[in-house]
Amino acid sequence: MPARSLTRIVALGAIAALSLTACANGADTGTGTGDSAPTDLVISTDLPLQGASASTSESTNNLIQLYLDSVGGKAGNYNITLKTYDDSTAAKGAWDDAACAKNATDHVANTNEVAIMGTYNSGCAKIEVPTLNQDSTGPMLMVSHANTNPGLTKTWDVGEPEKYYPSGTRNFARVITTDDYQGAGAAAFASADLKVKKAYVLDDNQTYGLGVAKAFSDNAVKNGIEVVGSAHWDAKQPNYTALYQAVKASGADMVYLGGIYDNNGGQLVKDKVAVLGPNDGAVKLFAPDGFTGYPDLLKLDESKGMYLTFAGLTQDQLAAAGGVGAKLLTDYQTKYGKAPDGSYPLYGVAATQVILDAIAKSDGSRKSVTEQVLGGAGITIPADKSVLGKEIKIDPTTGDTSAKDLTIEIIKDGKETFEKSQSIS
Repeated sequence: MPARSLTRIVALGAIAALSLTACANGADTGTGTGDSAPTDLVISTDLPLQGASASTSESTNNLIQLYLDSVGGKAGNYNITLKTYDDSTAAKGAWDDAACAKNATDHVANTNEVAIMGTYNSGCAKIEVPTLNQDSTGPMLMVSHANTNPGLTKTWDVGEPEKYYPSGTRNFARVITTDDYQGAGAAAFASADLKVKKAYVLDDNQTYGLGVAKAFSDNAVKNGIEVVGSAHWDAKQPNYTALYQAVKASGADMVYLGGIYDNNGGQLVKDKVAVLGPNDGAVKLFAPDGFTGYPDLLKLDESKGMYLTFAGLTQDQLAAAGGVGAKLLTDYQTKYGKAPDGSYPLYGVAATQVILDAIAKSDGSRKSVTEQVLGGAGITIPADKSVLGKEIKIDPTTGDTSAKDLTIEIIKDGKETFEKSQSIS
């Protein structure tokens, strides 16, 4: 999303949030002070429930509710209920900046709500976090399972990450690896395993896509791959034939798609094969986690042979590892008759585990819940209780996780199939 638009929406959202906070403080016992905090608390999810991401978001909400039921809807002495928010629109078929801004003010206005699990898209988080950060009864905590853009927690683009925390106190954490690692891993695999010599990099001109494309390009050069061209793809275009003709003229033997499938990714994949041939041929196709977890992509014959990175461990890996996560997936299969869509739903539960542990250790106020994660020793979920099968330790100074993994997948037989994984130190 253009920077000018993002700045305007963040400013409007922040003003609205301050106004709503003032109203809430005057009308409700609220969550802002320890001595008046209620014992019935709300946690929420903030996900795109419409468009291509809808099925993954629905699976995430269902899996989180199943986990909450398994722990009796409790976090310490507090009773916990789940509220779901939609940050997408039917017209756009994807996350929407105005919907994200409205959700942020709604989170603040819901006085018993103490933390948010989400968002799915990094651009949406960059709109919401500053509003939550200026909540006078907080800051209000957000823990994401899927926001991989580095700038939310570490130096990346100009002014990042400080501009998301105007109060001077951080309120965002995540349980997923960031795109700087994802780009580095993809470039290393393309060079060493696929023997790629020349890459053409496309991005969707959004926060996430620009970031992961940059990370790949920077690391491609370090791995001896020449980046022979780059361009934005316009999600509103009916086809990309001309774009791929330019790729063909460049002599590239791989195309990297930095962006999300929601932005006309299906047409992009179909036209790649139409112009440059199959993905197991002379020109490979590689995309980041923004293209994982989409049943519509897997149905396309043109997606066969496409490589993907996932900034964590896949659902199949976690199921095979056994433990708490595997049991939860089995319970999901029993209740819904199928596995969750994509690998992000279990990471949604991992983020929820961080939130519930923080609530259990808090006085029930928003401020205290946030302080448990981004203060003191931070939150640690031990390996035998973690749904990821390994310890999750949140760095209280940044909000990043110690569990850094990257998986390479290839699409075979209509499925995302494991190819290779690595832990990142």
